[in-house]
This record gives sequence, structure tokens and C-alpha cells, in this order.
Amino acid sequence: MAEAKKKAVAKKKSPAKKTAAKKTAAKKSAVKKAPAKKAAAKKGVSGYGSGSVEVVMSVDQVAKEAASIAANAPKVSELDALADGGTFLSINNLRAGYGKMEILHDFSLRIGQGQSLCLIGPNGAGKTTFVGMLSGRIPASRGQVMFDGKDVTTEPAHRRIRAGMAYTFQITSVYGRLPVTENVALAMRWRTGGDEAETRRRVAEALERVGIADRADQLAGDLSYGHQRLLEIAMGLSQSPRLLILDEPTSVLTPQAVESLFATLETLAD
Repeated sequence: MAEAKKKAVAKKKSPAKKTAAKKTAAKKSAVKKAPAKKAAAKKGVSGYGSGSVEVVMSVDQVAKEAASIAANAPKVSELDALADGGTFLSINNLRAGYGKMEILHDFSLRIGQGQSLCLIGPNGAGKTTFVGMLSGRIPASRGQVMFDGKDVTTEPAHRRIRAGMAYTFQITSVYGRLPVTENVALAMRWRTGGDEAETRRRVAEALERVGIADRADQLAGDLSYGHQRLLEIAMGLSQSPRLLILDEPTSVLTPQAVESLFATLETLAD
């Protein structure tokens, strides 16, 4: 009977031994992995996110790739020549991003008055980052933005609006609980103010231009996503901008709406 109890006790203790063995094995594996991290540190390689430097692209490698692309970029003199009739917007060696992750590397650009420019690139290329920087929502870490001869590099968004910049977002930003007309009126007052009669006239004109005048009294939140995009463009147009920045303006629009929008933008440029 006593011998049977001893066996039972021995069986109960055995899982604890297995657990201890597992912990010992885990410690050994952790010790084996440590040298790899030390080796990476010695090389001076930095990276972000989870995983080792073998699976995460390092910041240093991003910088090398950017330098390689920049070597084949147009020269500033070539950019100046493209700004027909003189430079209206000038961007010089701009750097911007999020924290330590730099998205724009020494980016330069020239746009002349009356010109239209389309930035094309895959997702993650930095198009939206550029729009955010140009509108004043993302600060530049280095470089310069000149708008109509004035340095606006450090100017906040509301001052850029009053200087004549208008923009739309990649994701619509309308006041859903307000009528369409009031959305446009609020946007217009940011730049120009004006009396009520003038406001109503310009609101109606902006809505007519983008083809949603028949939805003037609807709540903005009840519009389809495509019509919300058109509303946001109308909000920009109502400010009589000197520079209109549109982030993916044709997203989810019908072919007819896209054609109408481009015709409107062409008229504005003329």
C-alpha cells in the first residue's frame, strides 16, 4: 500500500520536471539567438517594426534606395524650364515623414501659374504624404516651400488656406450633420468671409460646377461616398483658390463624373 502511494506521488511530480526541462530549453534557445542581435548592432543597422533585420527593410537601406532614385531625377534647371511662365510653387530639397521614418527624400518640384500637374505612383510612394506636407498638416523636417514668392514652409494649415491654398483629402472630410450648402459656406468663409448674398451665390456656383446642385439641401452624411468627394471639391472651389490640391479626386467617381470634373479643372486653369 505504501509502495503504491510513492508511485502516485512520483507520477504527480513528473509534469513539473517536464516544465522545468522546457524552461531550460527555452533559456538555451534564447542564449543562442542573442549573438545575432549583437551582430546586427555591430553593423550599425537600424530598422522598424517586429522581426530581425533580415526580414525588415532597414532605414539605412531605404536611404540607399532613395539616393539611387535621386541620382536619376530631373535637375532643378530642368524643373524650372517646365514651369512655363515662371514658377508659382517651388519646393526645394524637401524631406518629410512620420517620426524617424522619412517618406520624402530631397524632393524638389516647380509649378507655373495656370499649370496642372498629376503625381502618379504606387501605394506607399509618398503622394499623400506630399499633399499633407503641402497643405500644412505634416511638417517638413528639411527643405523649403515657396508659394507665390513667399516662404510657407513653417506656416500652419489655416494660414495656407488664407494665402490661397485649397485641398481635398484622400478620405473625405465633410460635416455629415450639416446640409451640403452649409458645408460649402463654411469652407468658403475660411478664406474670404463675405456677406450672405455673395456666399449663397458662390455656394450655388461651386455646387453647379461639380454637378451636385440638385443635392444642395441634403445632409452631407446622407450622400454617397462619390458625391461626398464632389462636395469636398466644391468646398475647395468655393474658396477661389490660387492653388488647388486634390488627393485622388477621381476615386469611386463614375466615368461621367470624372470627365465633368476634369473639364471643370481645365476651365479653372484657363
